[in-house]
Amino acid sequence: MHRVAATLAAWRLRYHRNPSSWLAAALLAVLALMAIAPQVVSGADPRDCLLARSLEPPSAAHPFGFDVQGCDYLAITMHGTRTSLSIAAIVVSSAFAIAVVLGSLAGFVGGWVDVVVSRVSDVWSGIPLILGGVVLLSTTSTRGVFQVAAVLALFGWPPMVRVMRASVMSTKELEYVQAARTVGMDGWRLLRRHILPNSLRPVMTVASAYAGAVIAIEATLTFAGVGLQLPAMSWGLQLLEAQNRLQQAPHLLVFPAIFLVVTVLAFILLGEALRRSSSLAEQGRRGGA
Repeated sequence: MHRVAATLAAWRLRYHRNPSSWLAAALLAVLALMAIAPQVVSGADPRDCLLARSLEPPSAAHPFGFDVQGCDYLAITMHGTRTSLSIAAIVVSSAFAIAVVLGSLAGFVGGWVDVVVSRVSDVWSGIPLILGGVVLLSTTSTRGVFQVAAVLALFGWPPMVRVMRASVMSTKELEYVQAARTVGMDGWRLLRRHILPNSLRPVMTVASAYAGAVIAIEATLTFAGVGLQLPAMSWGLQLLEAQNRLQQAPHLLVFPAIFLVVTVLAFILLGEALRRSSSLAEQGRRGGA
């Protein structure tokens, strides 16, 4: 147990020494604040609209301007942050939970369990995430946050399962794990106390980058007309509305696009920081094994 704690402590130290990790953390903290209290941050109600202000450009009082309905565009964009992060949280947490269960079983038990999990993952991963989303969501009459997140989670778990399986198989061959097995530690206790805590880092790295991909895919599906529907507020819906008004009101495109790019970039930076920290921690762990 002390080895696990020491490994995690070393991993956290290496993470905090990485400048990109601080940038990612700062960006995500700001985005999380916007998602938690969008109306407080924007200072306006996105449903308090006045047609007389339709498509007004940005100003000092309203820095993002107004949309075609005369609604404050900053408030809509803030609520879009909540929508995007909510979908990413649901999809990634679902895929992570599935990966921990199935990947651990496949990597630790092996045999026919490994064969079944691996083959199902291979077959399921053959369905492109966007294609699967288009097919299922196009047949759904109501497409809210839960429906879109459920479809993306349904098709998004195989990559994490494969990473978790490989990590468990690698960890269980380390010397300290073999030593614990030699002294008679029960298999499931060994998995819970030694193997599982040291196998999660690669999956967490993949999950971080995957969150950004989920947000981009949701926006793509919504922009294509098969994702979220009104009255939901999302960056994809904002981009869909903006496509026919680029010359008349370019701010309708600029602000949600900036938020989308920055959010995806933040998750990519977080994933890269975790990957570097995980790689260094893995080298140290194997060197001290």
